[in-house]
Amino acid sequence: MSETDIPDAAARAPSIRDVARLAGVSYQTVSRVINNSPQLRPETAARVREAIAELKFVPNQAARALATSRTRLIGVLGPRATTHGTSAMVLAVESAARRAGYRLTVTNLGTSAPDDVRASIDHLMQQSIEGLIAVAPQTRVVPILDEMQLPVPVRIVSSTGPSTPTATFNDQISGARAAVRHLVELGHTRILHIAGPRDWIEADHRMRGYLAEMDAQDLAPRPPVLGDWTAQFGYEAGLELLRTEDATAVFAGNDHMALGFMHAVRAIGRSVPEDVSVVGFDDVPEAAHLWPPLTTVRQDFAGIGQRAVWDLLTDLGVSHDGQAMPEPDHLRLIVRSSTAPPSR
Repeated sequence: MSETDIPDAAARAPSIRDVARLAGVSYQTVSRVINNSPQLRPETAARVREAIAELKFVPNQAARALATSRTRLIGVLGPRATTHGTSAMVLAVESAARRAGYRLTVTNLGTSAPDDVRASIDHLMQQSIEGLIAVAPQTRVVPILDEMQLPVPVRIVSSTGPSTPTATFNDQISGARAAVRHLVELGHTRILHIAGPRDWIEADHRMRGYLAEMDAQDLAPRPPVLGDWTAQFGYEAGLELLRTEDATAVFAGNDHMALGFMHAVRAIGRSVPEDVSVVGFDDVPEAAHLWPPLTTVRQDFAGIGQRAVWDLLTDLGVSHDGQAMPEPDHLRLIVRSSTAPPSR
């Protein structure tokens, strides 16, 4: 094939009809190839893709939406504060959506105030999204989504459990219980919990896991300290807790607060794990390279994001063409060097 077959191709951006002429097919066939239709012979699809590459044809998304009445656009509602976990999930959502021929439009909440949440959802809906994924939602988001009764499928990446049909499930309570159980099995009885923000579902469920496991072990829990996910908060809380509490272990609601707490331990001349054992949550990439390397609960953020897209596409009636449904890895305790039996 040669661009000389398309006399005016160099003078303007190539169109779908130019591709059709070069490939020797109808423009409807080109459209089916662009939209990944399975109802095409492989050799025909290959010929069209070769023509697309030769002409450097870029499909016009707006034109496709007008022609098909479909935008192939997925809305993502992100949380007020971005963490490693939410960023990793959004990246996985984008990758999985792109492979399926969809694009993303992302909006992060400014605040958790109801009017702000509704305005953010309205902003996404005004872009004619075909479905919505709420990533790591705060507690107020779920009832507002239910109340708004959106005309598109909604998937919630949450820890609310399998009883919620629209949630991609990841059991934060069990993960938190495993972290506390590990400390108890080492011999710790005085265990503190630095929790995440009050209005985050994940923070609430990890705190519930801490309280449930302490109760199951017949141990008296200390009042959890509510934080903000940051290392700075972990550091400041650590300085105060180490001055006023006699705990031998700390379960932090995420790895960054655990990192800040470990900094506080060293700042007052004590050591992890000789004086205080520390467990985090998430297993961020840096966790294995802290000193000492951090014991933590690993989450499969990529798997969670991929499964959310799979579930949403299923809701939209998209065929998966025999592909296996992605199954995120279960939460798993990763034992490293920041935990040890108590020395006192």
